[in-house]
Amino acid sequence: MKDIIEQIKSMNIGKIEEDVSLKKYTTYCAGGKASCVVYPKSTNALVKLLKFLKEKNVSHKILGNGSNLLFSDKPYEGVLIKLSEFNNIKFLGKKKIRVGAGYSLIKLSLLTAKKGLTGLEFASGIPGTVGGAVYMNAGAYKSDMGYVVESVKVLTPDFKVITLVNKELNFHYRSSYLQKHPNTICLEAVLKLKIGKKEAIEEVIKERRKRRLESQPLEYPSAGSVFRNPPDNFAGKLIEDAGIKGMKKGGAMVSKKHANFIVNYKNASSSDIKYLIDYCHDQVLEKYGIDLKIEQEFVNWE
Repeated sequence: MKDIIEQIKSMNIGKIEEDVSLKKYTTYCAGGKASCVVYPKSTNALVKLLKFLKEKNVSHKILGNGSNLLFSDKPYEGVLIKLSEFNNIKFLGKKKIRVGAGYSLIKLSLLTAKKGLTGLEFASGIPGTVGGAVYMNAGAYKSDMGYVVESVKVLTPDFKVITLVNKELNFHYRSSYLQKHPNTICLEAVLKLKIGKKEAIEEVIKERRKRRLESQPLEYPSAGSVFRNPPDNFAGKLIEDAGIKGMKKGGAMVSKKHANFIVNYKNASSSDIKYLIDYCHDQVLEKYGIDLKIEQEFVNWE
C-alpha cells in the first residue's frame, strides 16, 4: 500500500491521512487502522482517484460520518474516501436547497430551521452527512429523506455524472436505489422544503432533543438504533423482553436506557460490539421468531 499511497500523493487529489485509527471515523469509536483516508477536492479529483484505484485493483470505500458502520479490529488495507470537501450549499429560491454530499445533516437541519423552512426537523439528531442520509434514506419521527429529496446528482460506476429524480431513487423505509447500487456515489442533493414559522420549527427541534436525551444513551459512543423496527413492533422492546438489556461484552453494552442501542462504554473493541449485535439478533429470533434487520454495515470482517 505504501507505493499506492505515494502515487496518490503525486496525483494532486486532495488531503491524505495515513495510518489512521478508525476510532476517529466512526460514531462507535471502534475499529482497526486504515492505510489511508483521502479527501478529494472536486468531482474531477474523485473520478481521477477512482479510476486509479480500479486500475490498480485497490479496495476502497466512501465514508460519511461513519454513523452506521462497524469496521473490524483488523487493519483496512485499502483507501477510504471522505467527501468532506463536497460541502457547498446554495438556496434556490425560497424553498429549495442544493447541498453537497459531505454536508452535516444536523447542521443542515438547524440552518433550515433558522431560515423558517420546515421538513428537516426529523434530521436534527441524525449524526450523518447528506450523502449518507440519502443512501440510507435516514429518518425519524415518521419522516425520512424520501419526503424532502427532489433530485440527486450522482457519479455512476462508469464515471458519468447524472441526475436522478425522487421517483428513480426508489425510497422506502431505510432503503434507496443507492443501497442497491453501492458503486453509484451521491455527490449532491436538491431538497424541497416548505415555508413554516421559525419559532415553531425550533420548538419542535428543542422538544425532540429533550426527548432524545431522556430516552437515548447519548452520553456514550454508539451508532444509533442497531435494528430496524419490525412491522407493528419495536426492536428495543423485543430485546428488553428477551432479558438482554444491560448485557455487557468487554467494553460494549446493550444500553440500559434503550435496548436497541449498543454503546461503547469502556474502550470496546469492534468484536465486543459485533458479539452483542449478533447475540441480540439470535436471541430475538430464537424466542419470538422475528428476524431483526440490522441497520449497521459491517466492513472488513471477511
